[in-house]
Amino acid sequence: MGNKPSTEMVPAGVEGYNHTSANINRFSVNRAGGPNVSPFSGGGKQSCCASLSRQWRPGLMATVEWEKDPNPRDPALTSLRPNSREWADAYERHAANYTQHRAVVEIPRYEKSCGLNVHFLPCDQIRVVSYCGGYYGDPGYPVQEPLRMQEPKTCPK
Repeated sequence: MGNKPSTEMVPAGVEGYNHTSANINRFSVNRAGGPNVSPFSGGGKQSCCASLSRQWRPGLMATVEWEKDPNPRDPALTSLRPNSREWADAYERHAANYTQHRAVVEIPRYEKSCGLNVHFLPCDQIRVVSYCGGYYGDPGYPVQEPLRMQEPKTCPK
């Protein structure tokens, strides 16, 4: 008596793409950790492993939690000698601005499980895809937004 194929869970690597000027210090998908993702970058670093249904089904959701550094190039840190007392104090003030986020999003249809790619978009929007047909930047990839996006002056509520 085995699992039905539509509910069988398989390991899925986790990869992040950051389309914003903030730094993603850390993130997780369904509690599986992902790597740090610098501003306007992503791909190439995959963490193991989230669980993903072998076969897509309607209503398949991903819970993404992340910590964001809104000012990764803080001049208060770069102008001081690392590991000095002054730097430690400046870092503590800097880290107080980190923000914590959580979003639950639907995973779009996929033909087979090929890992989970998390896209961090402006206004703390998230897209999670599993795509076997190529990579971000390919014409058929489900997320076509450019890697370098500007935050709008105000975000929709």
